Amino acid sequence: MKSAHVFHRHTKADLPVAVRGDGAYILDADGKRYLDASGGAAVSCLGHSDKTVVDAIKAQLDALPYAHTGFFTTEAVETLADKLVEHAPDGIDRVYFLSGGSEAVEAALKLARQYFLETGQPERRHVIARWQSYHGNTLGALSAGGNRWRRSQFEPMLTGAMHHVSPCHAWRWKEADETDGQYADRLAQELDDKINELGPETVAAFVCEPVVGATMGAVPAVEGYLGKIKAVCERHGVLMILDEVMCGMGRTGWLYACLEDGVQPDMIAIAKGLGAGYQPIGALLVSGRIFKAVEAGSGFFQHGHTYMGHPTACAAANAVLDRMIGDDLLSNVRARGEELRNALKGRFGNHPNIGDIRGRGLFLGMEIVADRGTKEPFDPALGINKAIKKRAMDEGLMCYPMGGTVDGQRGDHILLAPPFILTSDQVGEITDRLERAMAPVLEQARAA
Repeated sequence: MKSAHVFHRHTKADLPVAVRGDGAYILDADGKRYLDASGGAAVSCLGHSDKTVVDAIKAQLDALPYAHTGFFTTEAVETLADKLVEHAPDGIDRVYFLSGGSEAVEAALKLARQYFLETGQPERRHVIARWQSYHGNTLGALSAGGNRWRRSQFEPMLTGAMHHVSPCHAWRWKEADETDGQYADRLAQELDDKINELGPETVAAFVCEPVVGATMGAVPAVEGYLGKIKAVCERHGVLMILDEVMCGMGRTGWLYACLEDGVQPDMIAIAKGLGAGYQPIGALLVSGRIFKAVEAGSGFFQHGHTYMGHPTACAAANAVLDRMIGDDLLSNVRARGEELRNALKGRFGNHPNIGDIRGRGLFLGMEIVADRGTKEPFDPALGINKAIKKRAMDEGLMCYPMGGTVDGQRGDHILLAPPFILTSDQVGEITDRLERAMAPVLEQARAA
């Protein structure tokens, strides 16, 4: 039964009613099965019926559903922090728990500012991020985000302390005569120039996604890029904040995406796969250096949320990590990720309207273009991404098509982020259903 009173994301949405989960599938009220090839929004990394996680939630509810962090800590919170730090990059020592990705990024921005107040550098107020990244919907996170469409109507409310440099998208923006190393050098120099333009003594932090998710479609940085960016930050005393809300927690085949790049950031924002959709939870991982500065100064991070450190959410996340690490699901992420990428390249690698197939692990994207040779996107008025999403749902496939891939207005891509329990048979299902969904849409677009 549908209510007449829900304020849905889109006021004209006519959504099926989800009633049950079965591994990688969601069933609606009519009994139709949908293969979740996007994890919702790269969230449901264990599928929709993991008994271990459900049992952990039930046990925590029986013991203690909630305790405000102004009064208590809990075993679930303490255990989860230890697990996350144990596997984190060198230097990360503390975890600040929240309820989602936007909250985690917002906390990172505020903590960066407070860190410099605590250390006697109050002039450091600017944050540099990248165009075509997405960091969340709260006003601070949206200000840092570089998607022009998401920013446009809220522009008068966004802070002028946020600045942007170019994204790292080699297929689209690397020059024909550049090597990956030269491209990375050019982008690192652009960041250095921006810091010098603002005044090195005024810049607090640089924020980026190691693999750009929703707004560009699983675009990894070229090899060496993050290391060179980190070197620029260190040279100017700027904090490096990595947004791994979408690409982290095993999605790329590493628990933290930045481990593959060999960098040690000052802060890491995580969410989505941390709770795998079973509970809303996010976290900000912080270096020991930052924590000690607050500890030695005011001793109080001037921030907080009612549901931070929620015991039931942390119990769920503990069980999720036990499944990922204890059951070695990341090996399956790497194996099935390679299999899915090869399947996509085999099926779509020579397609006239697929310009690039990229990603890491089970975090893959395909960029849709009108012309492969020129990389020219389709006219946004054609609504390619929306049409593919609708056709895919008709085929019983959940994928994540988005528009604005190139500049926030033009360009289309499809993001795939299936659960870590994916099988080889389901790799074939995804490829087949995606082809059936895309074929009529692209044929009609070419004829337009």
